[in-house]
Amino acid sequence: MLAERRHQLILQALRSGGTASVTELAERLDASAATIRRDLLKLEADGLLTRVHGGAVVEEDQPSFDEAAAVQVGEKDAIAARAATMIEDGQSVILDSGTTVHRLARYLRGRRLTVITNNLAVYDELNDDENIDLMLLGGMVLRESRMLDGFMAEDNLRQVHADWLFMGACGVRPGGQVMDTTVAEVPARRAMIAAGDKVVLLADKSKFPGTGMVKICGPEDLDALITDAPEGSATCMTLHEAGVKVISTTPATVDG
Repeated sequence: MLAERRHQLILQALRSGGTASVTELAERLDASAATIRRDLLKLEADGLLTRVHGGAVVEEDQPSFDEAAAVQVGEKDAIAARAATMIEDGQSVILDSGTTVHRLARYLRGRRLTVITNNLAVYDELNDDENIDLMLLGGMVLRESRMLDGFMAEDNLRQVHADWLFMGACGVRPGGQVMDTTVAEVPARRAMIAAGDKVVLLADKSKFPGTGMVKICGPEDLDALITDAPEGSATCMTLHEAGVKVISTTPATVDG
């Protein structure tokens, strides 16, 4: 196989899966590990990937919060409205930095709740609502993502407990792994999972498989998924079989 063709196939594999080891790429392309390592060196020199221990990753450019919020709005609203019905007055809720999670905040206005968040858009949405006890996590302000992150957010989360965590994701792999594109954001999301009694993933169909090179969690960490993806899709079936309640917002389907 010509080197140029191998390079194309390596990049395709990384863009679909986010990361791959030298061994995996060698088996997939029927090439030696030494050949793959040379390919990775060349592709890294061209700025097309980043080599990591044992393999390589492609870290996708993540759209800004405002860009992400402008797509799939109807689908996100349907998911958010369904999520809001799960919450009872008087409960505490963690809302992460996702754009679908921000849509959920709009359905919580006027409710007697405690909301804990690192999402500045959620803060703006609920700040004037006197019915809601609002806790804004500390941390470094990431303006493009409209969120607070870093060790202060993690430390804050170790001090709190909530009835619910509603979280978004950049992608959901066929095996049910929930993925993020940015390594730095993952520790706070994992701390949120530890702080929530029930963990609900909000993900529209574009997130199957979506993007992301870093695993946030696996199916064992989720209690429910709310999505407009077909309930019979391979990923939804995998999650269902792992004990995750799959809730579909598409017409003519029922909660799984």
